Amino acid sequence: MFPFLIFVFSLCVVFFEFLNIPKNTTFDEIEFAKLALQLNNKPYTPYSMYATGHATLYFYIILFSFKLFGVSLFSLRLPSAIFGVINPLIFYFIMKKVFKPFCHPEFISRSLNNKKMPKPSQEEQVRHDNFLLQYLPLILSFIFITLRWYFNFARFGFEVTFLLFLELTSLLFILLFSEKKQIKYLILSGIFTGLAYNSYQPGRIFILVPFFFLVTKVLINNVVPIKVGVHQSILNRFRIKSGMTILLYFLIPFIILISPLTFYLNIHKDTRFYQQFYPDNHEMTLQEKETFFVRNLSSTIGIFNIKGDVNGRHNYPNKSALNPILGILFIVGLCISVKGLKKNNNQMFLLWFFLSLAPTLVTYPWENPNMLRTFTVIPSVIYFIGLAIKTILDIKIIQKIIYRKILFMTIFGLIFISSVYELRTYFVHQSTVFKEAFEAERPLKTYLNIKNEK
Repeated sequence: MFPFLIFVFSLCVVFFEFLNIPKNTTFDEIEFAKLALQLNNKPYTPYSMYATGHATLYFYIILFSFKLFGVSLFSLRLPSAIFGVINPLIFYFIMKKVFKPFCHPEFISRSLNNKKMPKPSQEEQVRHDNFLLQYLPLILSFIFITLRWYFNFARFGFEVTFLLFLELTSLLFILLFSEKKQIKYLILSGIFTGLAYNSYQPGRIFILVPFFFLVTKVLINNVVPIKVGVHQSILNRFRIKSGMTILLYFLIPFIILISPLTFYLNIHKDTRFYQQFYPDNHEMTLQEKETFFVRNLSSTIGIFNIKGDVNGRHNYPNKSALNPILGILFIVGLCISVKGLKKNNNQMFLLWFFLSLAPTLVTYPWENPNMLRTFTVIPSVIYFIGLAIKTILDIKIIQKIIYRKILFMTIFGLIFISSVYELRTYFVHQSTVFKEAFEAERPLKTYLNIKNEK
């Protein structure tokens, strides 16, 4: 029932006034359409130098959309919208896995009925009794869908929703492997991680997230017992080999999929990357590079609660990426995750958080803060919000003072106000900025030199 509700609601948010907000086209979208059409009837190429240079995976999807529905603005934007609708569903299942110990309705009954399993502590019983925690993945998915930072990019033809789809899917399969120990999930995670490498530039460093999770939760856990003795030494060697085999199941499909693009970039420079990568600018002094880094760090930290992107396509100019309600919960959750750094989930989302912000730190500061390049930070941000909500519900003093149903209604009310605020900001205020931000007013075909079919 919950997945269906998420799907329907995300469908409504993404496709409401789909071709009217924004109504015009941006010249970047026109360049993307030209790039996709240039790939037609040619041998597969992993990278195109056209439009400052792009990996081509997403543009083959645009080309397929053109062939299916004809060349139009709708066809150009449809792939981004489809992935924009799917992502909240995948995120919901990830949150179910992440918060499973506290929101699985069968946890207590299984523990009580199984003599081999320890009985739940009083604290765990209290957590189970608080029924809001059972709805936490749904609430977080609701925040995800209605976050203006997210659904804005699902409504025009950029590829970041596709990249996020690949990263979320890879992470979900890693979590499924961790739970069910089936190799097929590990292989699928490696495939989607490899596809992410072939997408938008930030996807090339995403490999560190699932790889880190595998090393810390699978490989290291297999090698932990180290005791003196011949039998224990043999057992440890077996565990090491088993752990390395697990990593190979993940790495082999990943390496196969990244090989064409990697070989190409070893011969030809990624012009788009080096145009923006100021550390490679040999005309700059070390002091100037340090100044740029500090400026980028300051603007990137402030993107959440102080000052957001100035680009009208990405954001309502200068408005912070998070509203005050979500901003406070995000800061609280981030602090909680740092404090609980020993937990695997906190480590994983903190690593993903910092990797998602890293590209902006090495690009020229006049393009920052940039809500497009930092788009994949959104799942981590909402995970931190979820940690904050869970922690509030776990505080015994609050549970004694406030009846749990009242607490449920209070938190749900705040999230509802936050979501209405986000939707209103976009459809009422940010939409007015699109008239200037999306500057190409003529039909898409006229820019592509394609005549309208009668």
